[in-house]
Amino acid sequence: MATVTELIGHSVWDSNGVWVGHVVDIRVHKHRGELQQSQTVYGLVVSGRRAPVLLGLTRDRHGRSPWLSRTLARTVYVGSTFVPWATVADWTGGEVHLDVLKKELNRA
Repeated sequence: MATVTELIGHSVWDSNGVWVGHVVDIRVHKHRGELQQSQTVYGLVVSGRRAPVLLGLTRDRHGRSPWLSRTLARTVYVGSTFVPWATVADWTGGEVHLDVLKKELNRA
């Protein structure tokens, strides 16, 4: 897989093979003060709804969200799950496999 953004839309499964949802957003931490700004992935937002509303509509190029976009995203993705990147065991073949149970994950 070339980039982590290709994870958008992939199915997510927990360690018991229970379906968690589809990846709808990727959370990153920006490292500032370096010669080249880099980013580290710290988690995925997973939802049972697959609408791509979070793709570019909720953040500008600086990573800020207008209030209308935040409200829209909260409404569409109510009940979304946050998956810490450390729990991702494998992400190949169009699926993301976790090494934790679905009930151990927190809401986004």
